[in-house]
Amino acid sequence: MVNFPANAADAVRDLVFDGAVIAVGGFGLGGNPFDLIEAVRDSGAKNLTIISNNMGVDGQGLGILLENGQVSKVISSYVGENKHFAQLYLDGKLEVEFSPQGTLAERLRAGGAGIAAFYTKTGVGTLVAEGKEHKVFNGETYIEERGILADLALVHAYQGDRAGNLIYRHTARNFNPITATASKQTIAEVEHIVDGYLDPNQIITPGIFIQRLVQSVPREKPIEQRTVTPRSTATDVGGSNADPKAGA
Repeated sequence: MVNFPANAADAVRDLVFDGAVIAVGGFGLGGNPFDLIEAVRDSGAKNLTIISNNMGVDGQGLGILLENGQVSKVISSYVGENKHFAQLYLDGKLEVEFSPQGTLAERLRAGGAGIAAFYTKTGVGTLVAEGKEHKVFNGETYIEERGILADLALVHAYQGDRAGNLIYRHTARNFNPITATASKQTIAEVEHIVDGYLDPNQIITPGIFIQRLVQSVPREKPIEQRTVTPRSTATDVGGSNADPKAGA
């Protein structure tokens, strides 16, 4: 049965503890469960292991947990946009386990599916392969990767219903569906909780994977970097003075 806490703080209150392993959905700042991340920060829990594609940016997303000194280990595939992350690692204050992006996704999927380990060619002959079992299949060398099952998963969804079923919106889907399955307990923050039930044909994460569902707080959705081109002038292709036959 899905529980509906009043807010994110209530949702994480008895599930976050010192030394917890927490898997977090999102890609960059897209699809981040910002309310739940802030609630983990406010819990004061220490020595956390965070599993996520990346660790947000300075001052946003999972970056706030790093700045608050709550994270001791990170399992991630991309760390290039967080200067504080880099400094903690260089200072020896943060353990980092690098996992190639596709491998990380498969490790989460495997954990959620009850698969203890699998073999992949990704990383063979690199630092990623050090200390891992190697096997040869059909003349090709593979390395063993272990499935991930966290103590707690935090995800963000666009819609949810009273059974905990979830629908994600466009690219904000990213790592959220596989993260939702790869834990002992999963909390979803949702932008729109509908009355009744979602269309079964549209559901991405079945409610069986969700233990708690909380309404997200409206906020402006940040992006890491905004890249734009100058607005077209009247003489540009497609402008008001463009030949209407061009491209016809």
